[in-house]
Amino acid sequence: MRVIVAPDSFKGSASAAAVAAALAEGWREARPDDEVVLAPMADGGEGTLDAVAAATAGSTRMPVAVTGPHGHPVSAEWLLLEQPDGTRTGLVELALCSGLELLDELEPQTAHTLGFGQAIRAALDHGVDRLLLALGGSSSSDGGAGALTALGVRLLDERGAAVPLGNAGLARIAAVDWASLAPLPAGGAVLLSDVDNPLLGDRGAIAVFGPQKGVTAGRAGAAESALARLADALVENPGGALPETPGAGAAGGTGFGMLAWGATMSSGARAIAETIGLPASIVGADLVITGEGRFDGQSAGGKAPVEVARLARSSGVRCALVAGLVDAPPVGFDGVVSLSELAGSVAASLADPLHWAREAGRRLALE
Repeated sequence: MRVIVAPDSFKGSASAAAVAAALAEGWREARPDDEVVLAPMADGGEGTLDAVAAATAGSTRMPVAVTGPHGHPVSAEWLLLEQPDGTRTGLVELALCSGLELLDELEPQTAHTLGFGQAIRAALDHGVDRLLLALGGSSSSDGGAGALTALGVRLLDERGAAVPLGNAGLARIAAVDWASLAPLPAGGAVLLSDVDNPLLGDRGAIAVFGPQKGVTAGRAGAAESALARLADALVENPGGALPETPGAGAAGGTGFGMLAWGATMSSGARAIAETIGLPASIVGADLVITGEGRFDGQSAGGKAPVEVARLARSSGVRCALVAGLVDAPPVGFDGVVSLSELAGSVAASLADPLHWAREAGRRLALE
């Protein structure tokens, strides 16, 4: 048999590459003569760069020093992908530059995306032909203003001075100077996200994602007004972005800022699958194994396992799901293994997820 192993990360417990390796090890224990191909997946969230690097030959990690969301230096990296035809793509992961995990304490008013923009600028300066921008894991609600600043946009107050970085500073914007904006690469910039929320309103960046970034109920109104001020100031923008554009609310509104620059929104899982050549790998396979930490009602909205299953079906290949917890009907899969059921409890599976992933791979091989 030829088996493709393409799980997403098990958030908070194991990376996509580690889970893929564990599943493959379990399968090989039971069926050592089968061909097992590792293709760790991602959907634009944390770990996207690592997953793509593990699944793609010819990728190079490019170190870059940026300003973190707290204003202090951060050692980050972006990924250079060189295609056989000479095309060079730069993958920049927001979480590595401006992510929530970089903060010791939440900073809802001052956290920003300047570092994300600086990493994008580094990829542009290197001469990439195309950009992939993974938006998951944001620490801020600055609407991408920090990233735009790094790309040359000047957000000015009434006196003509630069407004402070962070959500609170957006309320002081009186003028915008686009004159020094860095141009998009020739092949454009694609935003990787599974979020279709608008910038503002009941489904917007503050209402839905603000609490995880530290925006309290008492501060939510001011934070929303600050993003609205940014939207008003950027009403005429190169990308034609509108606050109601699906995905504008991604990553604390960073989706809006990048759409204003001229980037386009894409399903993160679909774009990553294409980038690592997963559709071609699946053709002719006997089975695809995918998975994630928790398969729930949100999974159908563009998460990696559902995209992998779609690709498998389109090639007439069976697809099995492995998840730490299965909390929704796993429609579209030919087999399902829950690590929590194998381990006897959620706590037990979380205590050693790779052990139970190996066991899941072995169980699937024996079916």
